[in-house]
Amino acid sequence: MHHLIPPEIEAYAEAHSMPESAVCRALREETQRTMEYPQMLVGPLEGAFLKMMTQLVGAKRVLEIGMFTGYSALCFAEALPSDGTVITCEINEKSSAVARRYFAQTPVGSKISIRMGSALDTMRTLAGPFDLIFIDADKVNYFNYYQRALDLLAPNGVILIDNVLWSGEVLKHPAPDESTAAIQELNRVVSNDPRVRAVLVTIRDGILVVRRAR
Repeated sequence: MHHLIPPEIEAYAEAHSMPESAVCRALREETQRTMEYPQMLVGPLEGAFLKMMTQLVGAKRVLEIGMFTGYSALCFAEALPSDGTVITCEINEKSSAVARRYFAQTPVGSKISIRMGSALDTMRTLAGPFDLIFIDADKVNYFNYYQRALDLLAPNGVILIDNVLWSGEVLKHPAPDESTAAIQELNRVVSNDPRVRAVLVTIRDGILVVRRAR
């Protein structure tokens, strides 16, 4: 993932946002040290944004599509009330093992339920409503995740879709690969969907914030 924002600007923003917890920091450091694709981690600034959105929505039920090593799931759990829950979908056993270790180190980890396997299959088994849905998994299925997320979303809920700038690759036409094409199509569909209102926020690699139209 290429930096779209100068690193010194992002560091300044991190320094002036709510800090990450000790368990999140330890998880981030291990992920950066040991995982093959550590850039998949959302990081402190986006993590703070996820926490803020959870609190602004007043969320009690969160659905996450794509957990990786669990940093974002922990951010949601830390921001939820004591009776809040996070259902998170993941397909990779190695990254899930890391997440489980860190979830066990903090009381908020008990709010998180991991569902292994195809996220689309898992989503078909779930019943809404969810107050917040975070999509950060394989890009070729982004449209499918979005469609099912709308079915599961609470009336006042919010969908957050990560990596919608795709390191700037979305500006290339024709798209250089299948993932880029899928993100371009998702962005086009959402911006023209009369059922929703959306804003694409230029935090990190781009986050699409979506809510139902009034």
